[in-house]
Formats: sequence, structure tokens, C-alpha cells
Amino acid sequence: MILGTPACALGHDASWKVCGALNVTVSPGPVVDYLEGENATLLCHVSQKRRKDSLLAVRWFLTRPDSQEALMVKMTKLRVVQYYGNFSRSAYRQRLRLLEKRRGTLYTLSVLTLQPADQGHYVCKVQEISKHRNKWTAWSNGSSGTEMRDLYVYAVLVCCVGILSVLLFTLTIIWQSVFSKRKSRVRHYLVKCPQNSSGETVTSVTSLAPLQPKKGKRRKEKVDVPPAPKIAEENLTYAELELIKPHQAAKGIPTSTVYAQILFEENKL
Repeated sequence: MILGTPACALGHDASWKVCGALNVTVSPGPVVDYLEGENATLLCHVSQKRRKDSLLAVRWFLTRPDSQEALMVKMTKLRVVQYYGNFSRSAYRQRLRLLEKRRGTLYTLSVLTLQPADQGHYVCKVQEISKHRNKWTAWSNGSSGTEMRDLYVYAVLVCCVGILSVLLFTLTIIWQSVFSKRKSRVRHYLVKCPQNSSGETVTSVTSLAPLQPKKGKRRKEKVDVPPAPKIAEENLTYAELELIKPHQAAKGIPTSTVYAQILFEENKL
């Protein structure tokens, strides 16, 4: 703000003389974040007018990261809205709305259905104009801006981090399940071995793992031996063995001959 009587300077138009500075504030700011597809509304507050009967001309500029400052839309001193450059196309005209909410103090710029190309630095420039000696004269001006960012990149980054976390968790669960299955396949058995020379029983632990087939060695198939036929009990013949001591021929002479008498008896059923 310039105190006292400021020196006047010519503006872009020779008939416009800028003699001071308005207090212009843009909100929200200095940085505002939106998601693609949302509607954004920027407020331009104006105060400290130099003349009560003056009119305001409001212009909005956009500076993209890869381009220079471009005039988007303007509201003339007669409150007529004009579009400039590419923003005069119907696609932009339907999405840009410049309104005067409070006469001479508050102006709103609405950008509907935000797109990635809408991010950049938005600047509101205001000129105070009044008629002096039958000429329109600019008495003061002011500007303020804000940075509009698209949160799509940040949302994608957050989603990627979340997806990576889920994948890592899933891989961890799968690895643990596979490891537990492999561990369960290895079973330990206690085998009781014959007693050794000291009389102790040796117990060994063996692991049952999948056997690899050995080339050149084939196991001979075991031939099933048919069971012996059962003999009918009625065809059995029993024998009775009776030992008889022989008669000694002479006393004092030992003999090793043993006589046996076998009696056959047929079992009658």
C-alpha cells in the first residue's frame, strides 16, 4: 500500500493511469489441492478502493508449469464476462465461471470438472477505474495468486504404495505356507534297532524324503505264494509211539538199543 499521494503512471492503454495499489487477496492459498474431476472455486477479495464511485475490472491469469502466463477470463467495468485465447472455446467456456458475489469486494472463479491441464498458478488482477474529465482512468490496481495442484499424482503414489504393501504381505503369507508344507513332508520316525553287544537298545532317527528313482535297478516283483491247502480233519491218522526197554541179555552189559512200538489208530468221526 502506498501512503500519501502516489505518482501516476501510464498503463497498457494510454488512457489508463495507475496511481496506487488495491488490496487483493486470493483464497484458498497459497497452495490448494484438488482431485481430477472435482470442482474448484477461487475467491478474489478486493478492498481499499481509492474512489467510492469507481468500478473494478477483474482478470484471471493462468501460468502452467510448461507455459507462460495467459489471460483466461475478464470481467469488465460494466460486469461483462469475456474469454480469451484457448479459453474462449466452448469446452472451456462451459467449465469457467466468473461471478461477482459482492459488488466491488468479492469475485469468484469456478473451474468445473478439473483436468490435469488445469493445474498451475492462478492470478487475480484487479484495476480500479473511474471516469475523470470524460476519460476512463485507472486509479489503482492489485494482484494476488494461488497455486492449484492436481492430487491425482499423489493419489496414484498412495495407491501404488498400498498395492505394494498388499503384494508383500501376500508373498509373505505364501512363502510361509509353502515352507510349512515342505517342513511337514519331512517326517521323523523312531526306529528300534537290535541290541548291541553291551545290551543297550540303539534308537535312530530317520527322515522320510521323496526317493529318487535309481536307473538300472528294478525291484523284482514279489511272487504271491498261494497258501497251503488245508487238510481235512477227518482224513488225519494219529500215531502213538511207545518206548519199550529191551531185555538185557546178561547182567552188567550195557546196551544202547531202544525199541519202539508204533500203534496206528484211525480217527473215526
